[in-house]
Amino acid sequence: MDPRFYVLATAAFLSGANLRVFDSLLPNIAAEYSVSHAGAAIVVAAFTLSYGLFQVFYGPIGDRYGRLRTVSIATAIASMGSIGSAFTQDLNWLAALRFVTGIGAAGIIPVSLAWIGDETKYENRQISLGNFISFILLGQIFGPSLGGALAELSSWRTIFYFFSIAFFIMTVILITVDLHYRNSLESKPLAYLKINPVDVYINIIKNSWCRSILIAVHLEGALFYGSFAFVGAWIQAEQNLSYMTVGILLSGFGLGGVFYTLSIRKLQGMLGEVGFVATGASILFIFFIGLPMIRSLLFIGLWCVLGGIGFYMLHNTLQTKATEMYPEARGTAISVFAMSLFSGQAVGTIAFGVFSTTYGYPLSFVVIAFCVLALGGFFMKKLRANLQSS
Repeated sequence: MDPRFYVLATAAFLSGANLRVFDSLLPNIAAEYSVSHAGAAIVVAAFTLSYGLFQVFYGPIGDRYGRLRTVSIATAIASMGSIGSAFTQDLNWLAALRFVTGIGAAGIIPVSLAWIGDETKYENRQISLGNFISFILLGQIFGPSLGGALAELSSWRTIFYFFSIAFFIMTVILITVDLHYRNSLESKPLAYLKINPVDVYINIIKNSWCRSILIAVHLEGALFYGSFAFVGAWIQAEQNLSYMTVGILLSGFGLGGVFYTLSIRKLQGMLGEVGFVATGASILFIFFIGLPMIRSLLFIGLWCVLGGIGFYMLHNTLQTKATEMYPEARGTAISVFAMSLFSGQAVGTIAFGVFSTTYGYPLSFVVIAFCVLALGGFFMKKLRANLQSS
């Protein structure tokens, strides 16, 4: 496989770890700053908001100037935001610096996905994307567990020293690899990539199928990621566990995604794209319905594995379709997709925090379950129509 794949995948590993690190730290942050879980969630919302909003800048830059160069800029910004997060003593400043980190992280995974779309035939793309996602998932396994461990043994700030150094090293590697491949086709500005990004955005929004993808992924981000940010807080409140244990349990989500990626080739032949959506949404329904009823630590961990399998069955199908929304400027198109996902997460995190504070976690998770099932039905209908017309 192309060495650039592994370089981008390693950056994605760090991005995945950074993205999910607060899943186990939210109770710790709330305790340190004497705020509720919903109040501490501003840190999560700030990161995901900037992560979503700044996608629109990275896509066109990656299309025009090269994917690796763009990702190296992103990792450099993430490094600076991380070191600031480690030193700040104020919750509002922490939220602001996580916002800066989100600006950097916004350019890592989406631009890398565009590179995979450029280099992989469509019939093999879901498998290539699955392999790439496995690196992100390993990061998501690593992030909560390491964050919880360091919060327990040292301080939650230590994790951001780690991220700052790791992102800096990744920046150096990306620049070096980009210089090596500078004469390759990937790193040269191509004539067809000189399309006005605004025209690309307008054309995507005008297309009804593209709108369906964007609506679906926005709702997915709001419903799943918005609620999953509180699963760690719910486990800690219900079980009174250590932060390290909470982090390990939440790592089951990433492990479930890894199981999915290992079986994707066989599942693709058995289920097809519509089957992936139907099965993924159904598993997520079971995950959220069952979550408030579970008390055993073992079953909580296994339930997180189940949730990871369901989520990535649904999400990877959406992601594969997104790579074909606008092939002439794939990076720009995927940036719109990612912006929709993470702006949904930012809104969902705040909404779930308010709803769960008012009505409690059990009812909130049940409401999410039925909403996810409705989302699966909506996208299945749109996907069938698209497949029949193509």
